[in-house]
Amino acid sequence: MLPIPNEIASAYEAVLIKRAIPVSCHADYRKWLRYFLDFRSKYTLADSRSEQVRLFVQKLRDKKQATDQQKQAAHAISLFFESLPRKKDGPGKQQVGQSPLSSVEMSPGSPTVTPRKEERPSLPLSSNVEKVRSVSEKAPQGRSRFNEWRCLESSGSPEWDGLIDLLAAEIKTRHYSRKTLKTYADWVRKFQSYLKNKSPLDLSAADVKAYLTYLAVNCKVAASTQNQAFNAVLFLYRHILKKDFGNHTDIPRAKRSNYIPVVLSRKEIDAVIKQLRPPYDLVVKLLYGCGLRLFEGVKLRVKDFNFDAGILTVRGKGNKSRTVPIPQRIAPELEKQLDVVRRIHEQDCGAGFTGVFMEDQLEKKYPNAAKEFIWQWFLPQESLTDVEETKDQRRYHLHETHVQEALHEAVRRARLTKRVTSHTFRHSFATHLLQANYDIRTIQEMLGHSDVRTTMIYTHCVPSRTAKERKSPLDF
Repeated sequence: MLPIPNEIASAYEAVLIKRAIPVSCHADYRKWLRYFLDFRSKYTLADSRSEQVRLFVQKLRDKKQATDQQKQAAHAISLFFESLPRKKDGPGKQQVGQSPLSSVEMSPGSPTVTPRKEERPSLPLSSNVEKVRSVSEKAPQGRSRFNEWRCLESSGSPEWDGLIDLLAAEIKTRHYSRKTLKTYADWVRKFQSYLKNKSPLDLSAADVKAYLTYLAVNCKVAASTQNQAFNAVLFLYRHILKKDFGNHTDIPRAKRSNYIPVVLSRKEIDAVIKQLRPPYDLVVKLLYGCGLRLFEGVKLRVKDFNFDAGILTVRGKGNKSRTVPIPQRIAPELEKQLDVVRRIHEQDCGAGFTGVFMEDQLEKKYPNAAKEFIWQWFLPQESLTDVEETKDQRRYHLHETHVQEALHEAVRRARLTKRVTSHTFRHSFATHLLQANYDIRTIQEMLGHSDVRTTMIYTHCVPSRTAKERKSPLDF
């Protein structure tokens, strides 16, 4: 780890003294600064200082650092930014007088700082993937851990970089989601690293077998992870390399376990919702009340709600649409949220903002759609996002990670003994309908499953919840 440069160290020491940091803590503060400078040299971070602090604290959290240590580290980095000379403001840059801390709590005795609204870093792409920018340019608008799209950047191997280009173009042509692009590109990069940049022209099925064996034996990955890696490499061989994958029956495939989803009772669901503040409580009510996936919930637009017919149109995986009934119990809350969206929309139009983000080529097809009310996000983000290419500002929808973090805290406060994620409410939706004697075909349509066998997994949840009612033949 490199030492702190002398000019930075002297300026930082002056700020520590100015802020009356106890001398006994100076060594710890300098330690966190060294860690942060080393962290920043290893990863490509956003320009936003608040985002840099958040990612650094997240790294410490992943390293199992104590909460007090995380708070002290965040305070130490905020003082480091304070020691830097102030620069003239620019698009997307932090303004003078704003704190680099976002949702990070301050350590006891530290200066009071007003939290900033979340920012969305722009996606750094290398020149060799410019042609697939439209696939992923909106992906980084959320709070990402480090640079989640680094798999698309140059790796120093022109042959493998060219494969990533072709992979991205193929996925774009097939209209797969950006998550599929990221996942497949990540696995291809890992495959490249395992083979030590072996020429793609020399790849064979034996390389795949060796890699999957390595994942299972050496890395001890889960069955789903091993199968995901197999699918990514299979896609690479068939559609990018145009090679015969051969008879892959001898390639090890992990056998998936008989997974039974976690299901919450109505009492547990109400307990979690009670601990959530708006708009996160409304998001969870939609997840449970309509059986939505998390990304389906946050990407709802105003036009998707038909209150007269009581129908909500949902656009799910593969851009497949389905309709579900709007829960009448939360209809007043939904209409109140529409009023909030209308007020935000009027303010944006009055300020001359460009509107909301549109998907694919919709904006070319409907040039004014981004500013029309019906196309506004039903759950908009509080802050605006800078678009570097056009130098304008647009509004993004509530990011998934914000909901996940709020839900995690709510579950902790509700003191549940089950592992709860956003998808748990979708599981609960299907199971509760099954318990109410809805037929499996209806539940399949409401969930948007293409195969009824996917829906059949919820049949395992019902008997598991009535195990106490079973009897031995001796008791008949």
